[in-house]
Amino acid sequence: MPHIPVLLHEAIEALAPQPGETFLDGTFGGGGHSKEILRRIAPKGTLFCMDRDASLLEEGIPPLRALAEECGVALRPLSGNFADARALLAAEGVEKVDGILLDLGFSSFHVDTPGRGFSFQEEGPLDMRYDRRAGTSAEEIVNSFAAPALTEIFKTYGEESWARQIAEGIVGERRKNRIMTTSALASIVSSVKGKRKEKGLHPATKVFQALRIYVNDELGSLDRFLSDFPNFTAPGGRIAVISFHGLEDGRVKRRFKELASESKATLVTKKPIVPTRGETGANPRARSAKLRAITIKT
Repeated sequence: MPHIPVLLHEAIEALAPQPGETFLDGTFGGGGHSKEILRRIAPKGTLFCMDRDASLLEEGIPPLRALAEECGVALRPLSGNFADARALLAAEGVEKVDGILLDLGFSSFHVDTPGRGFSFQEEGPLDMRYDRRAGTSAEEIVNSFAAPALTEIFKTYGEESWARQIAEGIVGERRKNRIMTTSALASIVSSVKGKRKEKGLHPATKVFQALRIYVNDELGSLDRFLSDFPNFTAPGGRIAVISFHGLEDGRVKRRFKELASESKATLVTKKPIVPTRGETGANPRARSAKLRAITIKT
């Protein structure tokens, strides 16, 4: 499935990019949001495109360069975690930005590339790391963590009600054979849960979500960013975050409300913006997206 940026028009409206401004797309992915921001900050704007997966930057930045040159925008890729944005921007000589976008969904590239191990729909190695140069893979976790630790991961990050039974099923299976592929793990989960589906979800959906979040420390990264972004956002700067499940959205909602209550920011969205029926019809992966935005005062 081709990359389709989620809530594109709504995010751009909330961010309101202006000519000459400096923006950070902290989750470059397929570059759909970056492309539109680039157009809006022309001429003489600067756009930093950041992603933990360097391969996405290597593939996505070259097609944008011609547009950036045509528009008179400085296009600057940054390989790294958005949680470290302040330090990475400082290394580029930038202390403040005028706008930041985070799209917390994992990219279509990751879903549709079996070799990355994110999807139970295709046979692939159990990896799930955005940055394959570092960290612990999902394969290592499911084959070495004790049942109570796996239970906690599935319960905390996947909100999986069958967490304990699935963890015990995994431990029992790996005594016979090492669990190395996405299909092998999905089969174990499905055998434990049977034919049960929750709101049309595949039985392994929550387990795969939990492992992806844990492997990449997604919530820890989001917490670090939410704590730090006021320190490198200029007065009047806008931040928009697109989340895809309650664990993320709850954190964004609480932090934005906290800043607003302290008169350090103004809420752009008092309630989350969600996709229209037309968007979810054209792009089913957008169905759980929620957009929240805020403007920094000081």
